[in-house]
Amino acid sequence: MKATIRSATETDVPTLLAFIRELAEYEKLMHEVSASEERLRDTLFAPRPFAEALLACADDVPVGFALFFHNYSTFLARPGLYLEDLYVRPAFRGRGLGKLLLATVARLAIERGCGRYEWTVLEWNTPSIRFYESLGAEMKSDWRIMRVTGAALENMARVAWPRKQ
Repeated sequence: MKATIRSATETDVPTLLAFIRELAEYEKLMHEVSASEERLRDTLFAPRPFAEALLACADDVPVGFALFFHNYSTFLARPGLYLEDLYVRPAFRGRGLGKLLLATVARLAIERGCGRYEWTVLEWNTPSIRFYESLGAEMKSDWRIMRVTGAALENMARVAWPRKQ
């Protein structure tokens, strides 16, 4: 198998959406997926994209992806990269593609002067946790993710900017 990593292009949007759905199925979070090809196209390939994606290919066929974006560390006063999703189809796991995706994003972080490279992992996903730790990643047990979506997000926004009636 010839393994390669390449940047996703707009023609890869259907493949990216398929991978996102497969990842959500694996993580038992399919009920949270509302992504569409149109929204992916608009957010990944617009003049000012919000995120970037890489594809892992086996013999030039996409079999996995990494989706990431810049964040910022005030403590370091430097940008960082945040890995939103990493996925390799089950039949292609154990062949180094996940490691290659992670390493490629790490290389981009170094090239871009980033001080951090971070991601989250579900606490029940022991195989992934072991894999990440084997590459030197450190579990930050004292931090918890806070999230606001949907109606709660709109309600929070109204506190600062009430809607005109």
